[in-house]
Amino acid sequence: MTGARGKGAVKPPEDRKVGKRKAPVDRSSIRKAKKEKKAKKDPNKPKRPPSAFFVFLEEFRTTFKKENPNVKAVSAVGKAAGEMWKSMSEEEKGPYEVKAQKRKAEYEKQMKDYNKKQEISANGRDAEEVNDEENEGSGEEEEEDEDED
Repeated sequence: MTGARGKGAVKPPEDRKVGKRKAPVDRSSIRKAKKEKKAKKDPNKPKRPPSAFFVFLEEFRTTFKKENPNVKAVSAVGKAAGEMWKSMSEEEKGPYEVKAQKRKAEYEKQMKDYNKKQEISANGRDAEEVNDEENEGSGEEEEEDEDED
């Protein structure tokens, strides 16, 4: 009997994986592990600067709300701003790109200061010690000594 269809004669489908099956995994423990790995954000860390489009969006939002006071949807403002940004020439975008570059330079300066503070705290030195050293370098402390005489 070549055409028998008993329990022993059933072949697994071609697309199905054949082999050992894995034990069921508790998904909640995986999610918890991922959350624990994520480092908490430092509230003192400077925020990234906006791109030229977002600088434009800040100004556009105020004008759009004045022209369309009944439109409350954030998506409508974003869509209108996106369309306008795409239609603008490079010359029209120029002032926004300059502002964005200024903000980026400010951000980089703030990040350098922030990173210095992070390195100092990682090395175990107090912020007071760092301030004392900075004052010595700038000559502020010497002036205080002269005032006391």
